[in-house]
Amino acid sequence: MAPTEETLSSDSSDTDDNPSAARASSESPQPAARMPRWLPRAMVLALALVACYRLASWAFDQLTGLLLNILIAFFLALAIEPAVDRMAARGMRRGLATGLVFLAILVGTAGFFTLLGSMLADQIITMVQEFPKYLDDVVSWINDTFHTHLSRLEIQDSLLHSDWLQSYVKNSANNVLDVSAQVLGGLFKTLTVALFAFYFAADGPRLRRALCSVLPPTRQVEVLRAWEIAVAKTGGYIYSRGLMALISGVAHYVLLEALGVPYAPALAVWVGLISQFIPTIGTYLAGALPMLIAFTIEPWYALWVLIFVVIYQQFENYLLQPRITARTVDIHPAVSFGSVIAGTALLGAVGALIAIPATATLQAFLGAYIKRYDVTDDPRVHGRTRRRGASALARIRAALVRRGG
Repeated sequence: MAPTEETLSSDSSDTDDNPSAARASSESPQPAARMPRWLPRAMVLALALVACYRLASWAFDQLTGLLLNILIAFFLALAIEPAVDRMAARGMRRGLATGLVFLAILVGTAGFFTLLGSMLADQIITMVQEFPKYLDDVVSWINDTFHTHLSRLEIQDSLLHSDWLQSYVKNSANNVLDVSAQVLGGLFKTLTVALFAFYFAADGPRLRRALCSVLPPTRQVEVLRAWEIAVAKTGGYIYSRGLMALISGVAHYVLLEALGVPYAPALAVWVGLISQFIPTIGTYLAGALPMLIAFTIEPWYALWVLIFVVIYQQFENYLLQPRITARTVDIHPAVSFGSVIAGTALLGAVGALIAIPATATLQAFLGAYIKRYDVTDDPRVHGRTRRRGASALARIRAALVRRGG
């Protein structure tokens, strides 16, 4: 039975007369909002992505050393690959050719360090034997200059019984195991690099074939071209550094031989190799050893060696290096210096060693995809300055031509 008008009016009047009833009816519980179906899946996916990121970061941190060793081995393989290719072109197996190249490098390195070690051992023994004489000379100079009354025996006794010397000896004895562990770790890293470099050089064609097999033909051409550029630039870098090391060694050998410094050939090889293959600070490390040995002969000789090292460094930076690297690496000196700083900041000593060939390879590879245009004939671009007399003469000629026209 439908409600009558009286019933409806009575209900409305009851509601108007009783506001609490109206408030209760308005505050009655509403049905709860349902959770979207995609939200749980999104939360699970976000947690999975975070977990994968943390796992990848942990794995990268653990494998950083191995990745750096592989990177060094790759550039070492690029450096020796031209020699391996020449031997392989004459019918020799690539494995045998790579082994011969590594054997030559090993013999040269062992001979260098053996010669250097014997030289250092002899000089250390000489310096220890002559130390009292050097100390007497220093004490005599101090007494004559500053009017003091020092004694060599008192100085030796105070040095031998000083607290810092005793603490240094104790710390050195405690750090023997740490030094031994570092030496073993260095040998293991060296063997790892040599092993990877051997496989990269011996199986170079197979490695390129495996890499190109997963790429489309257009990408294969680009990869092979980049690989060829990397081999050329890395080989050119090694060639240029070797040539500059030879020139530097000969120049320093002439100086050391003229001064009568012992072990001049070994010191010349040391200066040539260290100054060229250790970027930025290699020159100063290389010059420190000849200066030290020259000081044992005559203190003024060390000063002459320092002056020669500084002068030769300027000659090499501004005259020799640009002419040699222009044909091999073809990279601006400022770009080279910046790449070494960037490589050191990113990868330390490894980055400093591979920065220049990596930058040269990247520059040569990107140069093929950059469109270049002819540069306008403007003195601001070509570096020529206009002569005032010539420009005035040109204006007079132009005025005469206009009048004649």
